[in-house]
Amino acid sequence: MPTAATGPLITQALDMTEAIHVRPVVLSDFPAWKPLWDGYNAFYGRHGDTALPLEITKMTWSRFFDVYEPMHALVAESAGELIGLTHFLFHRSTIQLGPSCYLQDLFTAESARGKGVGRRLINEVYRCAQTSGVERVYWHTRETNTTAMQLYDKVAEKQGSVVYRKLL
Repeated sequence: MPTAATGPLITQALDMTEAIHVRPVVLSDFPAWKPLWDGYNAFYGRHGDTALPLEITKMTWSRFFDVYEPMHALVAESAGELIGLTHFLFHRSTIQLGPSCYLQDLFTAESARGKGVGRRLINEVYRCAQTSGVERVYWHTRETNTTAMQLYDKVAEKQGSVVYRKLL
């Protein structure tokens, strides 16, 4: 887990003049968040005929602003543009007393990849989890997502789990 020293919101430079700022999403971010969300979904094969219905996108967006929902969203911003997003949620666990944090979505705009955006977003999720008394953050990725796994191997421990699912 990161310490307080890893949690500043203004972070490393994209170049000598552009800083990365990680912050909670706000309602007015929707037009800039949506292309990142669409890019994330396209990466996982949800585009064209298999795209998420707009109803799901709208409900997902609304959950970020509902105080009764355990779902949260952060965005990374540089030079006034959104360049990354992450969505995470807190939930109970059968193997510990306190809640866990599931980092569900993480995406960086192609033009900003390899510049520390993903790391900053993950570190801010860690900070939010620690502030909320959460002791564990976890996530899944595809075995083929080798570029992202290079970062994940540096910021977390690979558990070796296999995920099964069945659509009902």
